[in-house]
Amino acid sequence: MEETRIFDLLNRYKTKFPNKKDVFSAKENGKWVSYSTDDYIQYANYFSYSLLEMGFEKGDKIATVSNNRPEWNFVDMGMGQIGVVHVPIYPTISESEYEHILKHSEAKIIIVSDEELYKKIKPIADQIESVKEVYTFNKINGAKNWKEIIESGKKLEGPEMRGKVKLRKDSIEKDDLATIIYTSGTTGLPKGVMLSHWNFMYQVKYIDDMLRVSSKDRALSFLPLCHVLERIGGYTWQYRGLGIYYAESTDKIAENIKEIKPQVFITVPRLLERIYDKIIGIGKDLEGKKKDLFFWAVDLGLQYKDHGNGFVYLAKLKLANMLIFKKWREALGGNVKMIISGGAALQPRLARIFWSAGIPIHEGYGLTETAPVIAVNRFEYPELMFGTVGPQLGGEQQIKIVEDGEILFKGPNLMLGYYKDPEQTKEAIDEDGWFHTGDIGEIIDGVALKITDRKKEIFKLSTGKYVAPQVVENIFKESFFIEQLMVVGENEKFAGALISPNFEFLHDWCHKKNIHYRENMDLIEDPQVIERYQEELDSCNQQLGKTEQIKKFQLVCEEWTPEGGELSPTLKLKRKFVKQKYKKRLDQIYPV
Repeated sequence: MEETRIFDLLNRYKTKFPNKKDVFSAKENGKWVSYSTDDYIQYANYFSYSLLEMGFEKGDKIATVSNNRPEWNFVDMGMGQIGVVHVPIYPTISESEYEHILKHSEAKIIIVSDEELYKKIKPIADQIESVKEVYTFNKINGAKNWKEIIESGKKLEGPEMRGKVKLRKDSIEKDDLATIIYTSGTTGLPKGVMLSHWNFMYQVKYIDDMLRVSSKDRALSFLPLCHVLERIGGYTWQYRGLGIYYAESTDKIAENIKEIKPQVFITVPRLLERIYDKIIGIGKDLEGKKKDLFFWAVDLGLQYKDHGNGFVYLAKLKLANMLIFKKWREALGGNVKMIISGGAALQPRLARIFWSAGIPIHEGYGLTETAPVIAVNRFEYPELMFGTVGPQLGGEQQIKIVEDGEILFKGPNLMLGYYKDPEQTKEAIDEDGWFHTGDIGEIIDGVALKITDRKKEIFKLSTGKYVAPQVVENIFKESFFIEQLMVVGENEKFAGALISPNFEFLHDWCHKKNIHYRENMDLIEDPQVIERYQEELDSCNQQLGKTEQIKKFQLVCEEWTPEGGELSPTLKLKRKFVKQKYKKRLDQIYPV
């Protein structure tokens, strides 16, 4: 039987992985607790039974606001197999965004993970007519717990209820709505992207074909499950039968990696940058020959090519792997077969050095609207090209680059449209069915897609020259001193930048230089610090044409985060917000 609907994965488990003991695992009271194939199927069925008894119809909505955990999957499948639409929401958005999404989606039930979220969302939910109940995954005094739904479903177990679920399942077509994912958005309120069962399952088959992992392997999950990339990863790991282990938190990723020694995980480039920076920091603390050897290996790794490395180079690399890079692999658990990177551009230098160290990084590209995978790098040239996002996924997908460089897309994983928004849908998908991604790109050597910038983010200087900010920003973020940087200068004579420093690195540098400060505000005004950042910019500017070079900059005293509002939940810059927040700083770059 072909799996065309998300919940068909349950039947696949029953037939192909019936005795799997660690379908999902998570820490409970400090210990890893695993759920088996039978646990998964039973919890999903109990949830379905109870929802049917509560009167849920096909097309009704349930929202979840949760950390990554096995229960997320139980309710996801329980909803799916009776046609209830899952609306997963980021735990880090603002109250106004929660209010908009819950009202707009008309969710009937909300399930949140913990007390903090319950206290934040319950008062909002109480003001929304469609919301009937708020449940929690964790046990919280005074709150209804999701296990009440499960216990109710357990009591309904029997031929009659199983028959009702089967009838509902049989009525669900592959192109029926499965989920509404509200795009995090860098401007304005989020839009509800409608995705079908087949949008996901079509991709699962093609991603599965490129995997080099088996049902004996483990995947670590830490990107939010409400993020479409982690979600398609989760379905793919289930299709292949991997054990999925959920990290306790972002702070515990390194510790959890050492514990479970995963073969695969999905990440965003910023985390890989931080891993690399920490490794380099360790190298800088070495002394003598050990330090020389370490940076010999790093320099060698940065010269790695996606093909044609040559016999002499590979002989040197083999030695570097034995002496240095072996420890890098051990820091990632020692078993990593592949890492998938998405959500933003990966610096080519990181791809080079991780591949040279025997840690394959597969950069891909897609959008929530494409559920999400459009293209991804494989294992060998030309289907692996550093600096690109690889060839398109395959099958019926089509990519077209139009005159202005914008990437257009068609394929079975293209969304059904934006929920309750035919005008926005019409704007995004033209009359011929092409989705306008808003990204600028090109096809390299007729094989691999390369993303160069966001169409809406490219701006013009008063000189008439165009600046593509993402290209510039990615170069500057290679610096250890820079955590985030935003290029500015629309309608101005030159390009400038707001810089959020890598404060951990900067604090260490100040300590070594005996620079005293009480808080970050003192730090960013210090002449020695400003001078050091100017040196960093002068160095990076050498890689850029005259138009793109940063002529003036201002440091800011805060780290940019989703909680602070400077970044979206997927860690993209909210440029409009940043400009408003730092207007006084911008006025110092461009005095009126």
